[in-house]
Amino acid sequence: MKRAEQAVETRAALIEAAKRLFADRGYLNTKITDITTEAGRAAGSFYRHFTSKEDLLRALLDELSAASDAYAATDEHKSDFTDPDAIRYHVAGCWRVHREHAATMVALRQAALVSEDFTRTFDQFRRTQLEDLADHLEHVQNLPASPETTLLMMSVMLDAPAQLWPGMTEDEAIEATTRFLYRALNGKDYTP
Repeated sequence: MKRAEQAVETRAALIEAAKRLFADRGYLNTKITDITTEAGRAAGSFYRHFTSKEDLLRALLDELSAASDAYAATDEHKSDFTDPDAIRYHVAGCWRVHREHAATMVALRQAALVSEDFTRTFDQFRRTQLEDLADHLEHVQNLPASPETTLLMMSVMLDAPAQLWPGMTEDEAIEATTRFLYRALNGKDYTP
């Protein structure tokens, strides 16, 4: 195996090991040596790819952002929140991206608790996500609050969907959230 291929493989192994450990132990309880051991790599190999555990977490945040952007770039994307299908699409996307990147979301929250830098990083990530949705409210006639506050309330509701809906299937949770948000935004029910 060529050196460049081995470097790519090692970086990927470190990222996957970190995800497993963050999901199992949490970000704060995971050390770099835990990550390298889990990845089956030498401790020094970590520093060829990342300057710190925080740098690795930023790489995971980049993966999360890319997954969110990829979901939004599909042909099914609709951006008019007077349309229940547009709301459902975004609820489903949020649910799926959060589920696929649950360990990263937990790690980001934990890092933000102990690092002002990560608090700013996490806040900027959330702000960017909300700014991407701002134009989705343009057709909504009587928002429950300012567009910024409305988006913030929506993000709080969608931030950890699996925790919000214990005991429901994914489809049930997506439909219930869609109906709730549609009513909150548009002041009326819809019949699917």
